[in-house]
Amino acid sequence: MPSFSLLLPRVHDLVHILPMKLNYSEPKIFTGGVDVTKWSKLSNSEKKKALSKSWYIYYSFRNPKTGKLQRQTNIKAGVNLYKDKKSRLHILNQLKKSLEYILSKGFNPYENNSSLASFIEQLLISENTSEKSNSKKPKTHLHLVEEDNTPFYPINKAFDLSLTIKSKVLNEVSYKNFEGRINRFKKWLNASNVNLNEDISIISKKIVIHYLNNVLQKSSARNRNNTRTDLSSLFQTLEDNEIIKDNFIKKINVLKSTPERHKTYTSKELKDIFRYLKQSDPILYLFVQFLSYNYLRPVEVCRLKIGDIDLIDKKISVRAKNKPVKIKIIPNILIEQLPDISKMNSTDYLFTPNKIGGTWVTKENNKRDYFSKQFKKVKDHFGLGKDYGLYSFRHTFITKLYREMAKTSTPFEAKSKLKLITGHATMDALELYLRDIDAVLPEDYSKLLK
Repeated sequence: MPSFSLLLPRVHDLVHILPMKLNYSEPKIFTGGVDVTKWSKLSNSEKKKALSKSWYIYYSFRNPKTGKLQRQTNIKAGVNLYKDKKSRLHILNQLKKSLEYILSKGFNPYENNSSLASFIEQLLISENTSEKSNSKKPKTHLHLVEEDNTPFYPINKAFDLSLTIKSKVLNEVSYKNFEGRINRFKKWLNASNVNLNEDISIISKKIVIHYLNNVLQKSSARNRNNTRTDLSSLFQTLEDNEIIKDNFIKKINVLKSTPERHKTYTSKELKDIFRYLKQSDPILYLFVQFLSYNYLRPVEVCRLKIGDIDLIDKKISVRAKNKPVKIKIIPNILIEQLPDISKMNSTDYLFTPNKIGGTWVTKENNKRDYFSKQFKKVKDHFGLGKDYGLYSFRHTFITKLYREMAKTSTPFEAKSKLKLITGHATMDALELYLRDIDAVLPEDYSKLLK
């Protein structure tokens, strides 16, 4: 490696923005005959061919005899010892800026400057002397290029790292959904001729937006937004682990979407459904009681074990999504409907397909889907559409409870009491939920129109 190649990086610390002089051309980088901005679109053979060639910096200087710009000796600086694009380009970019600075400081290959190496040494000595003489003045260093210290990290390896970390912090259901979206993104990248062995930095904001638009066209704005959230979570993990510099997905906008919402049941519908369930499917009937009177979500009911039910103190331990175990009271209206569980195994699940209390070895999603399919038979029996589901029981009874509380309390008092029962983390979250299910309705305003 030429000696001046070792000195050029030191000059990088002295770089300032200076006007380009007319007696030399702007230094440029030769990258094996390919456009590195389109690196991700190149085939493996094209990349291999480009890396097999020497990469270097080239520039021209005006010959004082002919008055014409003449090509100077290429500067390689040992970059071709590196076998990957990122390392070569990182070093050459720094050297390019340093060379521009040296040229702006008066280096002329045709004058008796002895050599580029000696010129750099004299320049560094001069700059150091100047710094010492101005040591009492505030120092300002303006770098033209911010150094990228992130290591080379293949896309496959980066995604696997993030998935491994997420598997330790997400529950089974959330991780399964997260993993599915990430794997679909990988599949799309592969189908778009993006080499998953390339550095993670080649995935740009433009690429992610293109993928999100693809998701939007094939599904919905809601699914597109959920995909954006999971991809952002993945890239945030990579940023936190210093694999990438910035999680740019946070800057991608969220589209407006209409959330799906199950309708509430009328009093007659509730009465008919309960009567039917009690006779035809007692297990599903009790399952629905937990949704209705303990205000649990279907998957939370699926997680319940015999040991989670404390009938003496009338308490129940609930495992919520990505949260510690919560303790809720069991109202008497629900206790009265529970069978005797005192002799059952505390580690058994409360609900199984065939009986109350037993083993059920399957994933939580499968358990929830089983009860959803069982209730689909009930919906078909009563001719209820897709707007109704198991969640409708929770919405219906929260609405009913709030309206009863509001009869004898101020709205704030009613919501404060209700928040303790439903388990919403904040008052804002509860108020948003109540608005979404239309629990808060005005009184009859007919007299105001007369």
